[in-house]
Amino acid sequence: MPEIQLGTHTVRSHGARLARIHMHDWLILLLLVVIEVVLNVIEPFHRFVGQEMMTDLKHPLQDNTVPIWAVPIIAILIPVIVFLIYYFIRKDVYDLHHAILGLLFAVLITGVMTDAIKDAVGRPRPDFYWRCFPDGKGVFDRNTTGVLCTGDKNVIKEGYKSFPSGHTSWSFAGLGFLALYLSGKIRAFDQRGHVAKLCIVFLPLLIAALVGVSRVDDYWHHWQDVFAGGLLGLTIASFCYLQFFPAPYLIDGWGPHAYFQMLAESRNEVQALSPNANNINMQQLEMESVYIQPQHPMRFDTQDSSPMLNRLESGTRI
Repeated sequence: MPEIQLGTHTVRSHGARLARIHMHDWLILLLLVVIEVVLNVIEPFHRFVGQEMMTDLKHPLQDNTVPIWAVPIIAILIPVIVFLIYYFIRKDVYDLHHAILGLLFAVLITGVMTDAIKDAVGRPRPDFYWRCFPDGKGVFDRNTTGVLCTGDKNVIKEGYKSFPSGHTSWSFAGLGFLALYLSGKIRAFDQRGHVAKLCIVFLPLLIAALVGVSRVDDYWHHWQDVFAGGLLGLTIASFCYLQFFPAPYLIDGWGPHAYFQMLAESRNEVQALSPNANNINMQQLEMESVYIQPQHPMRFDTQDSSPMLNRLESGTRI
C-alpha cells in the first residue's frame, strides 16, 4: 500500500520527474535570455536633446556604487541560497524547484521588459553631458540646437538608457520574490501579532531600495527611473510568485501549489487501492498537521506545519 511521505521528496527521488514536467518552462527561460542579450545589443532610440536641455544633464559621470556584476548576486544568488537552506531543512524538491523557477522567471521577465522600455524610450541619463562631451566642450547643430556627441559610442549608447532603472527593477524582482517566499515560510500574516516577522520580510525590500537609491546618488538615473523600476520589478515578482505558491496570507501559504496537489493525488491513490486505508491515511496526515477541508478538496489547512517555524517556536536547534 503506498504511503504519503511528507517532506521527503528530494532531488534524487523526484528531481528528474519535475524537470521533465517543466521542460518547456526551462526552454522559455533560455528564450528570455536570448531576448535579453539582443535588447542589450541593439541601439536604443536617440531622443532629441537640445542645448537648453543640457542644464539638467550635467551631473558628474562616475562609477557605480553597485557594479553591474553585483546585480545578479543580489537578485538571484542570495535568494537561491535561502531556497537551498530551506531545502536542506525540509527536503522538499517541489519547493526548491518552483522557488528557483519562479525567481528566474521574475528576474528575466523583468529584465526583458526593462530593457525593451529602455530602448523604446531613450531617455538621457543625468550625466549625459559628460558622456556626450567628455572634454567638456559642447557641440550642437546650428539649426536644431541638438547635440552632436563627440564621446565614445558605447558610452553614449548607454547614456540613452535611463528609464527605467535596470539595477532597481532586477533587485526588486529578485528580492521582492524572496520577501514573498519568506513571508509564507514564517507565516508573517498568521494574525498572531508577531510584528518581528515583518522585519525579516522587509529586509530584502530594504536592500533593493538601497540599490535604487544608489542609482540616484551615482547620477545614473533620475528618481522617476528608480521608482518605475522598483514598481515594475515588484509587480512581476508578485505575479510569478503566485504562479507557484499560494498567497503568503493564506493558511497554506508556506508550501508550493504542486506540493498540495501531490498530497491530494497520493491520498486518492491510497483510497482507491484500499477502502480501509482512509483512517490510516488521515492519521498520518494529522501527525503532519495537514488535513483536507471538506468544503474545498484542494485546500489544505496547516497547524504550524512548516518545519522551520515549528523548530524556531519550540526552541530546538535547526
